[in-house]
Amino acid sequence: MGDLIEKWGVALLDLYRLALTFYKQNSGKAIHLSYDDNLKLIAFKQQASLGPFESSRSPDLGVLDVIGRDRRQHWQLLGSITREQAMEGFIDLLDSMCNAFRPYVEAVKQNREETLKNDLRQMELDNLQRTKMELEQQKLLAESYTEEIQRRELQDELNKQTYQQFKLYAEKQFSGNPEKQGVLIRQLQQEHYHQYMQQLYVQNQLNRKETNTNTQTNEGIQNKNVGAQNCVDKIDNKSLQPGDENNPQLDGKDDYVLIHPAKIWTRPDINDFKMEVASGAGDGVINIGHGDTVTVRVPTNAHGKCIFWEFATDNYDIGFGIYFEWSKPITAEVTVHVSDSDDDDDFIDEDYLSTTDDLECGSLANERNVTTDISGVKPPISIIIPIYRRESFNEVYVGSHVYPGEGVYLIKFDNSYSIWRSKTLYYRVYYER
Repeated sequence: MGDLIEKWGVALLDLYRLALTFYKQNSGKAIHLSYDDNLKLIAFKQQASLGPFESSRSPDLGVLDVIGRDRRQHWQLLGSITREQAMEGFIDLLDSMCNAFRPYVEAVKQNREETLKNDLRQMELDNLQRTKMELEQQKLLAESYTEEIQRRELQDELNKQTYQQFKLYAEKQFSGNPEKQGVLIRQLQQEHYHQYMQQLYVQNQLNRKETNTNTQTNEGIQNKNVGAQNCVDKIDNKSLQPGDENNPQLDGKDDYVLIHPAKIWTRPDINDFKMEVASGAGDGVINIGHGDTVTVRVPTNAHGKCIFWEFATDNYDIGFGIYFEWSKPITAEVTVHVSDSDDDDDFIDEDYLSTTDDLECGSLANERNVTTDISGVKPPISIIIPIYRRESFNEVYVGSHVYPGEGVYLIKFDNSYSIWRSKTLYYRVYYER
C-alpha cells in the first residue's frame, strides 16, 4: 500500500474512488474494454465492496443468466484477498488497460492543489481582514471612550457651576418634593449642556468661515481645534457664573450679556381666561396635535422693555419653555410655527400677515422643517426657561421676562411626548413699554 501511495501520491481509498468515477464516466466512451476485462474489473469492485464471495449469501441465478454466472465465477477466482487488495487490483488493472487514467488522476491532483492554495490564500486574506477590522474597532472604541470621558468631564464641570442656581429654581417650582426637584435639576443640567455645545459649535462655524476668507496660518489652524478641556478652560477664563451661563458673546465684545431670570406665577381664573381668549379673534386658540411642537416667535419691540405671556389648556398638561434667539428681527409680527418635533429652532422671518395689530396672537405658519439662514450658520440661542411639562389645565400660567437685548423670543408649547392626545391651547403674548 505504501508503494501505491508513493507511486500515485494519493491515498488508496481516495484513489479507488477516482478510479470508480473514471470507469463509470468513460466506460464505453473513452474506454473500450473486452468482455473478459470488464468481468475482472467488476469482480474486483464486488470484492472491494462486499468482501470474498460466499454462495450462501448470493441469490440463485436463472438458467439463462449467462452474464451473472460469468461475474460470479470471476469473483470466486479472487479467493480471500482483502478489500484493500481488491482496490489495488482494480486500480492497477484500469491503469494497464487505459492510458487516459493516469493523466486524469494528475489533473485531479493539480486541481485539488490549486483549490487548496486558493483556500489557504483566501483564509489568509480573511484573517488579515478580520485582524484589520478588529484593530479598527479597537481604535473606534478607544476614541469613543476618550470622547465620552471628555464629554463627562465637561458636563461635570458645567453641572458644578450651575447646580446651586438650578437647585434654587427647582425648590421654587416643587417646594417640599425632593424627587421632582431632582428630576427638574437633571433636566436643566442636560438642557444647559446641549445649549453650551450648540453655542460652541456656532462659534466654531463662525471662526472657520472667517478663517477661509483669509490666508490660513498655523496659529489659526490650531485655534480651530477645540477639545473638551479647552471648553472647560473657556468657561473658567470667561468667569461664567450661575445665572448667565446661557448668555452668548455678541459683536466681538469681551463681556457676556446679562440675562435676567424669568418670573413665573399662576392664576386660578382659568375658565374666565379661556372664555376671554376664545371670544377674541380666535388666533389665540391652537389645537396642538399629538407629537407636535408649536413655536411662537415674538420679536422684541423697539418701544418695549419686557415680554409677558399667559396660557392654559383643556384637560391635559403641556410642555412649556422659552428660548431667546440673538438675531435682528426682520418683521415685527408674531408668528406661530408647527413642527413634528422640538428640534427646529430656526425659521424664516418673513412678513407674515397678522390678523390683529397687537401681540395677543400670531399668524399661523403651519410649515414643517423650515430652514432659515442661507449661510447655514444658526444664530446663538439662550435658554430662558427650559421646556418642562406644566399642569396648565388647572390654572393659568403667567410669566414675564426683561428684554436681554434685540432678538426673537421662541415660546415653545411641546406635545411631542404625547402619542395619542391632541391639546387645545389658549394663550396671549404682549409687551410692557
